[in-house]
Amino acid sequence: MEMLRPASEEASLRLDMYLTQALPELTRSAAARLIETGQVLCDGRRPPKSYRVTGGEIITVTLPDPVPLDAQPEDIPLAVVYEDEDVIVVNKRAGMVVHPAPGHSGGTLVNALLHHCGDSLSGVGGAVRPGIVHRIDRDTSGLIIAAKNDAAHLALSAQLEDHSLSRTYEAVVEGHLREDRGTVDAPIGRSRGDRKKMAVVPDGRRAVTHYEVIRPYRGCTHVRCRLETGRTHQIRVHMAYIGHPVCGDPVYGRARGDLTGQCLHAAALTFVHPRTMERMTLTCPLPEEFRRLLEKLERMEGPLS
Repeated sequence: MEMLRPASEEASLRLDMYLTQALPELTRSAAARLIETGQVLCDGRRPPKSYRVTGGEIITVTLPDPVPLDAQPEDIPLAVVYEDEDVIVVNKRAGMVVHPAPGHSGGTLVNALLHHCGDSLSGVGGAVRPGIVHRIDRDTSGLIIAAKNDAAHLALSAQLEDHSLSRTYEAVVEGHLREDRGTVDAPIGRSRGDRKKMAVVPDGRRAVTHYEVIRPYRGCTHVRCRLETGRTHQIRVHMAYIGHPVCGDPVYGRARGDLTGQCLHAAALTFVHPRTMERMTLTCPLPEEFRRLLEKLERMEGPLS
């Protein structure tokens, strides 16, 4: 069951549209079916088909049981940055899918975690996403945290909601930013033209990305981005929206021959430990492909003075 609380700026959205934005795995037709069959409640009551969210109400969604996936433990090497009885933080390599899905039944982070942790993963995410608190894109590398029990999972999920769990990324983007630092505050939802893509849309969910320039190069810029919210593809969409797509991003920018995907890395993660209440900050180095690109820019193009 998913429990959602629309923000005030999402008021007046049709319920089915809101659900597709809040739960990216749902299509509009699937959301409509859930509403019609009573699997969606607003403040405990079944809403009419034409219901529009008011902002602040509690929406509960009973999702159908996932198709039996039988995710099997797989002995896949993991770069563990931190681990204890409650949480595990992994430096995910680019190219690894986080959890099983159609077309990716094996070789995922979940398969690797099942082997590494055994039964010590929370069940909040269900059989498909055991332990998974948040996701990062397949071709994005870096830190991802998983919970090893339900109490830890619920505590970390609450931190995602109130922004006390902070994620900082590094990226190389195309072009030169006018300001050394700034904020993109632009709502993100499904693209009107392509359901597989996200876009800045007027009726999307609020999305806020803070960025700062680390170093400009000729033709591109090394930046640091901090997420205030966590929408699907947020940094990739926001940077493309302001005219500086992430280098190598084949969806929102253009592919590069010297990159296998977007040059985006989750470099730092800050959270309050769910048991000790200690505020922890973990970091991990840039992946080799990212470093090679920076070295190439330094060597062949040179930094701007």
